[in-house]
Amino acid sequence: MSEAEEPTPRIEVVSPAEWVPRAADVFEFAIRGAIESHGRCVMAVSGGNTPAAVFGALAHRDLPWDKVVIVQVDERLAAIGSDERNLTQQLQAFGDLPLRWLALPMAEPIEDGIATFTEELQAVAGSPAVLDVVHLGLGADGHTASLVPGDPVLDVVDRDVAITGMYRGHRRVTLTRPVLDRARLIVWLVHGASKAPVLARLLERDPSIPAGLLNPQRSIVVADSSAMPSASL
Repeated sequence: MSEAEEPTPRIEVVSPAEWVPRAADVFEFAIRGAIESHGRCVMAVSGGNTPAAVFGALAHRDLPWDKVVIVQVDERLAAIGSDERNLTQQLQAFGDLPLRWLALPMAEPIEDGIATFTEELQAVAGSPAVLDVVHLGLGADGHTASLVPGDPVLDVVDRDVAITGMYRGHRRVTLTRPVLDRARLIVWLVHGASKAPVLARLLERDPSIPAGLLNPQRSIVVADSSAMPSASL
């Protein structure tokens, strides 16, 4: 690959029955590698139903969880404990483990909370912050994290956390493109035949979708066989 070429994701295609354990394997390997390299793993996780089973399986792995920091990738502005909050589901998977959480701010004034969150993130991940591993999902409209089509947040390049406009009933707080691009590894979890068209666009690095705008140095797509574009033909 020439220096001018942009890196493309590595693709792992597994059967639907093996998708959850294989995805958990990928995260376990990344966590162990980060801890071996620099004594800690800073892992960012997104919300959604797709990763729930994967994180449930990962939480049962025998890992040095006291050396793991979990950072939220994005969150809806909703009440604490609400089913609309990503954190509610994330705590169901990881809440009993002896790890550290960096939850995105929800209380007003949000900008003050974002400033505090950014300082805490830099304290564990450096300045500028470099995340060890990031989980991202892929929406049917091409959104990832809470980087959604047409939102000004897509153009934010001067900070690592920003607030979105209204999307599907909620404003959101999200990590921005620059901090995602700096991550040591991005793991895209893609599951189900309905994701085949948008996965094709991600693999083509289609800049018309938010996911296609990301430019991480290293990324892996863990897809079940039904989600591969060829399955939709």
